[in-house]
Amino acid sequence: MAKTALAVLEAALRDRKLDRTLTTALPPLERSDAAALISTDVTALDRCLRGGLPRGQLSELTGPRSAGRTTVLLQVLAAATRRGEVVALVDTFDRLDVASAVAAGVDLDRLLWIRGAAISRTESMDELRDRTLDRAVKALNLVLQAGGFGVVAIDLADVPLLALKRLPFTTWLRVQRSIEGSDTACLLVGPEPLARSAGGLTLTLTARPTWAGTADRSRRFGGLALTMRVVSPRRRVDGEVGVEAVANDG
Repeated sequence: MAKTALAVLEAALRDRKLDRTLTTALPPLERSDAAALISTDVTALDRCLRGGLPRGQLSELTGPRSAGRTTVLLQVLAAATRRGEVVALVDTFDRLDVASAVAAGVDLDRLLWIRGAAISRTESMDELRDRTLDRAVKALNLVLQAGGFGVVAIDLADVPLLALKRLPFTTWLRVQRSIEGSDTACLLVGPEPLARSAGGLTLTLTARPTWAGTADRSRRFGGLALTMRVVSPRRRVDGEVGVEAVANDG
């Protein structure tokens, strides 16, 4: 009798496509539909990502300062606006340089820029930073709940790691739940992986400077050689790609 009831339950779950929850080893999440991905328009990166960042998922862009995070973020936003999509950026500490965004190709008419409080990195105002971070996370949730955005990003790159780790882990579970099944790709920019979403991707960046010219006096900074390590918990993507880019921040 128990076996019969279990068989009926498993059949019902399969009919509703919920049977994956019965296993601990999930198969790779395959995405063959190009519409389910957000292309970055960087050929090498899109090839590694098998088309781009997944819609309806929370992905992360991580790395130390000057690793090229802002460069890649602006590229993702620019690619989306070129396709006619509307994007949003929750700029926690008001760090966005508009001139750099325009130079990257971001259509400002299609960008919702949510500006936080500009706090100096030298200020010892933990309470103010925490309050600003809390407002940024709330703004992120409101934008995601509103819907209609191709990409929604939150820039936490300059938030102290200790403050980020004080956030409850359920913060990111709620974000994932709010966009699951939607056409929005959510991108979290920070110093290290925080959310580790099962269906999203983590892009970890490192960078080294490149130089133009040969003689000492004519030698000048030419840009950054970016290396991106891409990891997916479901093993849809796992690899490394190198990209040459001119960058002077994040």
